[in-house]
Amino acid sequence: MANLATKLLGRTLRKGRVRSRVSGTAERPRLTVTISNMHVSAQLIDDVAGNTLAAATTVGKKATGTMTERAAIVGTEIAKKAKKAKITTVVFDRNGRQYAGRLSALADAARKEGLEF
Repeated sequence: MANLATKLLGRTLRKGRVRSRVSGTAERPRLTVTISNMHVSAQLIDDVAGNTLAAATTVGKKATGTMTERAAIVGTEIAKKAKKAKITTVVFDRNGRQYAGRLSALADAARKEGLEF
């Protein structure tokens, strides 16, 4: 139990450091990614107005494959929704996670669809 508490505390501290530097605007929103054990979700957020501009998730969908493949699907989907909302550049919020594996797959898929960050 102590290991889990330490792990969560470290992630919370990293998340706070990232969020202190990263803020989204209407023309360059914040792309935040949440990865759980079962699902991946991404949102484009305008922090000035406090609005979510677009969102994509695997919740409620019959997405098959590994979690890395699901993350890539969500990255492609959020980039298409951003393009539809006329958003080309974003600020990436990794939410305290290490930029590797699933997070990297999502970011690469979004970049392939034309999203810049």
